[in-house]
Amino acid sequence: MFAAERRQLILEMVRANGAVSLRELARVVQTSEVTVRRDVRALESEGLLDRRHGGAVLPGGFSRDPGYPQKTHLATAEKSAIADLAADMVEEGDAIVVGAGTTTQELARRLARVPGLTVVTNSLLVAQALAHANRVEVVMTGGTLRGSNYALVGSGAEQSLAGLRVTKAFISGSGLTADRGLSTANMLSASVDRALVQAANEVIVLADHTKLGTDSMFQTVATEAITRLVTDERTLLDDLTSREQHALADCGVQVSVASLGLAAESGAHQQAARRGAGPSGPAPGSPLPGQRRPAAPHGALPPAARLAERIR
Repeated sequence: MFAAERRQLILEMVRANGAVSLRELARVVQTSEVTVRRDVRALESEGLLDRRHGGAVLPGGFSRDPGYPQKTHLATAEKSAIADLAADMVEEGDAIVVGAGTTTQELARRLARVPGLTVVTNSLLVAQALAHANRVEVVMTGGTLRGSNYALVGSGAEQSLAGLRVTKAFISGSGLTADRGLSTANMLSASVDRALVQAANEVIVLADHTKLGTDSMFQTVATEAITRLVTDERTLLDDLTSREQHALADCGVQVSVASLGLAAESGAHQQAARRGAGPSGPAPGSPLPGQRRPAAPHGALPPAARLAERIR
């Protein structure tokens, strides 16, 4: 495929989806991420798109919210790994709220095995995933159906959440930054998500690497209100997303990183980033999700390694 053809296809994908990861672009155009990154730089220089950490978005600084069909094909392995890790945070007898999204839909599929669980949700997809779970009670909000993501929004949804109190809220969005917190591209969705969060003692954000460092129009949850971030380990392979995680951790957000088994991939940089290696070699004792790395002096390690200290 010629460069002009690749760049046209890349541009069409970004316009259709709003935000696309470099990995996904490379898969579709059947070339390396290095080549795609060069194409994205060229398109950005022409003002046709904006680069973001690990991907590309529509120009103008804010990502657009793609519809459900597009989202189902983005970062599928990462969403699955995030859902696996997040499901371990739910205990028997918990009462939780789960927001709309393809990552939360993956989480719901794993929650069907948790006995005595009560799930409050505004997502038809989450409810459908739990419809045949005999030991899980599903409570739907009211509201008006937003067809692009199969979520109930509006005053009816918000009013049905008034006075509710649960242990945890699992929520996703279009973007996450340390400066602004979680954000989304739709005002009605943001409003309902804020109501979901207000009902919970703990707020757990599920965000893959394509969302980290991306900002969208409407703030959902301020950084100081986020208890924990569950993300994927591809964020540790990029200096910018690694620094964003570090900044979130400095704001008090607990960071849990889901493994994708990237040790099998080629590339010394990828392997070093996963182990928290500095320029002189790997740091011993790579932590697993849920474990801490022994404390080290601030500044003695690169951003990815310093962040690993905060992984829980």
